[in-house]
Amino acid sequence: MHIISQKSLRAFWKEHPPAKSPLQAWFTRTKKAEWDSFMDVKADFGSADQVGRLTVFDIGGNNYRLIAHVHFNRGKVYVRHVLTHREYDKNAWKRDL
Repeated sequence: MHIISQKSLRAFWKEHPPAKSPLQAWFTRTKKAEWDSFMDVKADFGSADQVGRLTVFDIGGNNYRLIAHVHFNRGKVYVRHVLTHREYDKNAWKRDL
């Protein structure tokens, strides 16, 4: 999968250094993936959830959330938000639904 963009991941881990390793692991695994459907995502990331048109990934032992729009037909993953669990719970990200 082609991930757009790693810049948002780097910005997040700069502010939250403990997130760097799990976000890099997510990036590496996702980049190698060949997903055709949400079922493929779920096979790679068992805790992933589909919320409307977005996919929510638990990152770093449930400490962070990565919210992405996966375009299976294009092989692209658009990172929409990277949030702490506390930020995620405020639900502001749901405006993108």
